[in-house]
Amino acid sequence: MSSTDIIISLLVIGLGAVIMMLIAAFTNLSNRKLSFVTTGIILIAIYFQMGYQGELFSIDILPEIFDHMLRFDSFAALFNIIFLVGAFLMIATGRAFMQATKFFLPETFSLILFALFSMMLLSMSVELLTAFIALESASVAVYVLVGLNRYNIKASEALFKYLLLGSFSGAFFLLGIAFVYAQVGSTHIGDIKAYIDLHENYDLIIIGGFLMMITIMFKISAVPFQAWTLDVYDGASLPITAFMAGTFKIAIFSIALRIFLVDYFTLSQIFQPLLIFTAVITIIGGSLLTLAQQNIKRMLAASSIVHSGYLLIALASSNVLNDSAAPSIIFYLVAYFLSATGAFGVLSYLRRWDTERTTYEDFKGLASQHPLLAAMMSVFMLSFAGFPSTIGFLGKFYIFTSAIESGLTWLAFIGVLAAFVSIYYYFKVIAMMYFYPQSKKQELVLSFTPVVIAIVALAILWGGIGTGLVSFLPGANVIIETAKASIASLIL
Repeated sequence: MSSTDIIISLLVIGLGAVIMMLIAAFTNLSNRKLSFVTTGIILIAIYFQMGYQGELFSIDILPEIFDHMLRFDSFAALFNIIFLVGAFLMIATGRAFMQATKFFLPETFSLILFALFSMMLLSMSVELLTAFIALESASVAVYVLVGLNRYNIKASEALFKYLLLGSFSGAFFLLGIAFVYAQVGSTHIGDIKAYIDLHENYDLIIIGGFLMMITIMFKISAVPFQAWTLDVYDGASLPITAFMAGTFKIAIFSIALRIFLVDYFTLSQIFQPLLIFTAVITIIGGSLLTLAQQNIKRMLAASSIVHSGYLLIALASSNVLNDSAAPSIIFYLVAYFLSATGAFGVLSYLRRWDTERTTYEDFKGLASQHPLLAAMMSVFMLSFAGFPSTIGFLGKFYIFTSAIESGLTWLAFIGVLAAFVSIYYYFKVIAMMYFYPQSKKQELVLSFTPVVIAIVALAILWGGIGTGLVSFLPGANVIIETAKASIASLIL
């Protein structure tokens, strides 16, 4: 395995982004054709990335050029495939929406690939400044994607709010790096870990860790840094909201896990109280915020805050005595990614030209006219709620089990209570579809989109019960084993 072989996927996406930018500038191809070209580029990258899944390895990428700042390991390989699949599903499920609206410019697809390139670079970064550059590059692309609809005041407001607050939060990450460098004299993750292991005084490293944590908490919408979430998710168009909720949030956890499980793992007991406190207020605050929403799109945005709280439970449970907490985070990220992509895909498909159908009123009686679409949406809501036989149930099971194994039983109990509360707002969508009379006729455009959404729904069900039905086919056990291998590669 050479350094040049392992970056083929990264090069494909990077060159693809440049090519799509040139195509948009010098041709008049329709969004439909551009979406096919973009998905083709992503599929090529997926092909080259698939061969590394499930293997345990770690190799520096061109160390003579990048000075050991980039590393391709099992951890990066798993997150890269999630990013690639997430971008593919976002375009596939949102294609009908993109074709029906007028504000999706040809440059949109280039921006998606640039964001994807930066997220892949972020997952491979083992040096803090490189990680910061990759994080901000991805963020800038997402900022522009949020404000695509220049004719919509909500989109413009979302862009301004996200850009202003996102840039401000990014400064904390950079300041944290400065504190770490002041004590260690290096920003390489391996050097920071070595310094902590060999010295007793690491006050500046702790301060730097807290500052970097502020940026991470903002990006994952943890309370009290969640104020931007509802307006930004609501203002962005549905495919972009799906990309933010299902893919970009996972990218933040890729660098958070690498920093916490390598740099600060020895100091986990120092950060644990803050993580526990943040998890509690995020779950409680997010649940209250979700209960107050009267719009499905805003409800899903608010509930994403609660899911961040679940993930923080597992992060707080990560210590030397618990080797299941970190893999449970990755498994839950996969479960949430599938559910969010599918749910926003349905919302994207239920559109009428420039009008989004995201109110509960729009879903009344949907099952009577489009039973398969209603059934798929029900699967996504059940998975969000952690209903048995879905991958979301196993995700919550692994999260709460890891907390109990770490002696945080009371924290797991809070998570279980929040999961019971979530039944109300997720099942409300199901009730609207099945138990209320149809309020308006849903005119849908025939396309390939429902097939893609159906595949995601089947993946959620297969992740929940597939292994128990057919033992010789891959199921949830493959995901958790791959997650364990990816975590193990961090210390190679």
